[in-house]
Amino acid sequence: MQLMDNFQRRFQYLRLSITEQCNFQCQYCLPDGYRPNKEHQFLSLNEIGNVVSTFTELGVHKIRLTGGEPTLRRDFIDILSLIATCPSVTELAITTNGSRLLKNIAHWQQAGLNAINLSIDSFSPHVFKLITGQDKLTSLILGVEKALEVGIKKVKINTVLMKNLNDNLSDYLIWLKDRPVELRFIELMETAESQPFFQRYHFSGQMIERQLIEQGWQLQPKAPLSGPAKVYAHSDYQGKIGLIMPYSKDFCKSCNRLRVSSLGQLHYCLFGQAAVDLRDLLVSPAQKAQLKARILASLMIKPEKHLLQEHQIGMLPNLSYIGG
Repeated sequence: MQLMDNFQRRFQYLRLSITEQCNFQCQYCLPDGYRPNKEHQFLSLNEIGNVVSTFTELGVHKIRLTGGEPTLRRDFIDILSLIATCPSVTELAITTNGSRLLKNIAHWQQAGLNAINLSIDSFSPHVFKLITGQDKLTSLILGVEKALEVGIKKVKINTVLMKNLNDNLSDYLIWLKDRPVELRFIELMETAESQPFFQRYHFSGQMIERQLIEQGWQLQPKAPLSGPAKVYAHSDYQGKIGLIMPYSKDFCKSCNRLRVSSLGQLHYCLFGQAAVDLRDLLVSPAQKAQLKARILASLMIKPEKHLLQEHQIGMLPNLSYIGG
């Protein structure tokens, strides 16, 4: 059995949210900070183990832990260690705001982590604090250096593009010159709670792409298990630049990922209109056959593409809800 939808897209990549909680106040996601509207019981270690074992048996090889901020979980290292014991997981990654990176990265790497996506929305301390509500830019940059030092294989920087805030390409090029990391510009995406912000600050990644091409950057072939980013490289730079442009034509054609929320719901698209509840089948490994059947059946309703261009944003209130 393998995870494939009606459009012959194969899914080998699972984004698993383990909490909605976050300790930043990013303007495009949780500008007022995390405020739960009810008490949540996020997936337990046992439930996470059952999710991971089931999806890997269905052909998933890459697991990314997301949130919220996944490292806020007190059992975060236990979660890493559990997933790392699965022999078919070739890439164990996290997406993090970096607040705990510098102090803990060596421990995470020892537990099995081998890839990091770190959110840095500006290399200007003033703009960074304006966007995130935090004065931690220096610590994050030191965390990147530490991650490279301890041997993390893949280090990527996520920058959400915002018009007139952080859309100047030259601000990033000096930093990329001598660092073997990939900086990824992500187009600002509309959610139910961010519509006025989106209308004011959305900036097309095609503007950055045009500048890269004019400056001699070359589009790279897609790597196995890679996401939707278009990656550019330049012979004068150790670092690379990726572009994630969900409003571009045919963005969904190469979709290779599924999402499970911190409450155990399977989302076949970040901007989907529905989710499939898996949690009642995550109690015991004895339920695995039923769980697999439900997952496979859910792929039959996965649409060919999202409808962001028509401002149809699905059930997503903010990016911490599913895990971005």
